[in-house]
Order: sequence, then C-alpha cells, then structure tokens
Amino acid sequence: MWRPSPAVRVRELTADDWADWRGLRLAALAEAPYAFGARLADWQGDGDREERWRARLGVPGAHFTALLEGRPAGQVSGVAEPDGEAAELISMWVGPGARGRGVGDALVRAVAGWARKAGARELRLSVMPGNERAAALYRRHGFEDLGPVGDELPDGRREHIMVKPLA
Repeated sequence: MWRPSPAVRVRELTADDWADWRGLRLAALAEAPYAFGARLADWQGDGDREERWRARLGVPGAHFTALLEGRPAGQVSGVAEPDGEAAELISMWVGPGARGRGVGDALVRAVAGWARKAGARELRLSVMPGNERAAALYRRHGFEDLGPVGDELPDGRREHIMVKPLA
C-alpha cells in the first residue's frame, strides 16, 4: 500500500489562501502551458486581482496545496458535477523539483478522499494528449483512460477523459 512521504503535507485551502494558490497557479501556467486550458496571460495584468483569485478558491468543491519539506510544491482542485454522482479533479500541477517524490500521489488521494466524503460515485479528469507522466500517475491511482473524448483543442486533438470508481 502506498504511503505518503512524511516530507509531503497536503492542506485544504480557503479563499483566504488566495496568495498561496496564486503563486502556484502562475508557476503552473508558466511551466506547463500544454497541460491546461487556461493561459498564463489570462491570469496576469488585469486578470491578476485578489478578488479573482478569491473567487477561484470560492468555486464549490475542495482546493488543496501540497508542501514538500515545508515548501509549496503542487496544487489541485476537486469540483462536484451537477448531478452529484461524480466529481472532477482539475488544475493539477506538481512543480518540477517535486516530481517523483510523492506529491502528485498525495494530491490525487486528497481529491479522491474529498469526493468520497461528498458522496460521488466516481472521479473524472481530463488529461492533455501526450502528457504521459500525468496519465501514468492517474492510472497508478485506478483511473481508466476512456480515450480522446474530451474537448477539442485548437490543434484538433482532444483531451483524454479518465475515470475512477469511488464506490
């Protein structure tokens, strides 16, 4: 059974933690633009406002950050689907220096635990085609790749939808 490293700690965020979320989200969009639907430019300049960051963390669901040896190392959110039967894992990112050290595992487990407590029967996510490292992480946690059935990207490719039963 997988156990998180004692050096990895996950904490749930509130709107008051907007500055922590902001730092990680901007780093994520700068470092891995291929992995997200949002663009860094969308969250800079006029888009970089405290009330906007607070609103992002006010989206119903759960928002987590991972600390590795006391330093911010990654983030993820979980949101409930309208039917309440499923939840979605979104905005997952682990900083390059923290990859391969249990941070991604801890974040996936945090969202799965939240989704179970919220009564979801399955957890879904979208992963960009070609993001094999992320797909491998999700498969390790029991997600099944349903194939390229997600939103069409500007280049014509489609996101891969992955699903994990929670019951």
